[in-house]
Amino acid sequence: MKGLVIANWKMNASLEAVRVFAEKWQHLPALTNVDTVICPPGPYLQAVKSAMAVELGAQDASAHVAGAYTGEVSAEMLRELGCQWAIVGHSERRAYHGESSRAVAEKAMAVMSAGLCPVVCVGETLVDRDQGRHEEVVAEQLKASIAGVSPEPLVVAYEPVWAIGTGVTATAEQADGMHGVIRACLNQVYGSESFGIRVIYGGSVKPENAGELFVCENIDGALVGGASLEAESFWKIAQAANAGSQ
Repeated sequence: MKGLVIANWKMNASLEAVRVFAEKWQHLPALTNVDTVICPPGPYLQAVKSAMAVELGAQDASAHVAGAYTGEVSAEMLRELGCQWAIVGHSERRAYHGESSRAVAEKAMAVMSAGLCPVVCVGETLVDRDQGRHEEVVAEQLKASIAGVSPEPLVVAYEPVWAIGTGVTATAEQADGMHGVIRACLNQVYGSESFGIRVIYGGSVKPENAGELFVCENIDGALVGGASLEAESFWKIAQAANAGSQ
């Protein structure tokens, strides 16, 4: 299966930062066995699309098609801007905006209806893991977040909350084990149709740890935060995914 590496710039960057990233990116070797996606802040979507040859994604999308929803952006609008992907249910959206798994499923369905691929995020807290409930929590969260969602196209991102922006990364064994739990859950929901769903890891992924993650049987790529803000750093992670998918 082809690898997938997604850059989530979160609320970072500027037009100048996009220019610098694009200038460096164009001089890096092309990678043929991995899909590379950049999800910049909304105001910079057009700038990224114009500046470099990567697939474009949004960091969020509304569950609504149109209407009196001030501040929201529909998946149809994102498609018109050139987006092919949209992250939904990121842990920061769940924590800071109170998004439920049902709301995440509604967003995923809206994203699919617009012709984009949703990247559905799930993950446990450190308390969940310390209590030995991490597998149960992630399985329940996943099933609720994909209720009514088609298996094609769909990507699932496992992002342990305790490893996001902390510098702490799940060990390759921990990440691969949870990816296995997610795959089993997807098989329960979709049967053989689940085999084409890519499951990627997010949580302080860096060039230094990418290689050991991507040789794991159940990990198809990464959702990258801080390390994706610099072109060469992101390329090195994509290179590791490219090698791991061969």
